[in-house]
Amino acid sequence: MQSLPDDIVWIDLFQPLREEESFLEGLLRIELPTREDMKDIEPSSRLYTENGATFMTGSVIWKSDTDAPELADIAFILTGNRLVTIRYGNPRSFALFAAGLQRLPENCRSGPVLLARLLETIADRTAEILEQTVAKMDTLSTQVFGGGSRGKRRPPRYLEDRLLDVAAHHRMVSKTRDSLGSLGRLLSFVQSVPAVAQDEQAHELCATVLRDVHSLSEHASFISGNITFLLDASLGLINVEQNAIIKIFSIASVVFLPPTLVASVYGMNFQFMPELNWSFGYPLALLMMLISAIVPFFVFRWKGWL
Repeated sequence: MQSLPDDIVWIDLFQPLREEESFLEGLLRIELPTREDMKDIEPSSRLYTENGATFMTGSVIWKSDTDAPELADIAFILTGNRLVTIRYGNPRSFALFAAGLQRLPENCRSGPVLLARLLETIADRTAEILEQTVAKMDTLSTQVFGGGSRGKRRPPRYLEDRLLDVAAHHRMVSKTRDSLGSLGRLLSFVQSVPAVAQDEQAHELCATVLRDVHSLSEHASFISGNITFLLDASLGLINVEQNAIIKIFSIASVVFLPPTLVASVYGMNFQFMPELNWSFGYPLALLMMLISAIVPFFVFRWKGWL
């Protein structure tokens, strides 16, 4: 086969072998970016035009249903009326887009429109991830602020475990913000591509998706602020609980230190201690120990030190 049929508008390479890349390069007469090329973070290496083809690399979040979300670097290549995607991750947005494309293939008859629709699906999926994170954050906030209310005692290390949840949500939102930033730069660039600019439907779709991405970025920043607040609140509550424990030891010191001093005095082995031979010496010592425990406690309580 020396050329591809004209009705092929999308070629999706998932974890391609070098032989497959070389074969497609021969058919399309372009040089495909390698996996190492796609990891470059410089804009000039991720967004450029070469030999009549437009090369764009964006970071898309995936594994969002796990505790270790990742960013998949995906190459989008517009060459003629075709779209080529190269990916080594499997974001759910691609499966959703492929399923929708099978139902309504007439909506994507050209490469630019196909690219715009795919980016729209990626943005929609990113919005879903943010919505899920917000719902989890609401539940976590209730657990943090309501877990020990109305006299209920929290289990040991309850708040420490919630901190791990906060860290997981922060990691998710951080990855999402990075993905949205990458998509925003890609969409800004793609609107200037002649093939997209000349296609009214594709250009309008890209402009709409870009506005959505900007709105999602602002929403992600707001969520990040809430996570920071929840983190500070959790640390504050942990500090309050630790202070309560220290307060218990302080009360014990105030109550038991004076009686211990009295007991130490009468426990000294001096030869001349008149109270030792007095019949009321022992009850008097106990009374002094009791008074020395009660009086400092109420004095400290009255002063507000306990």
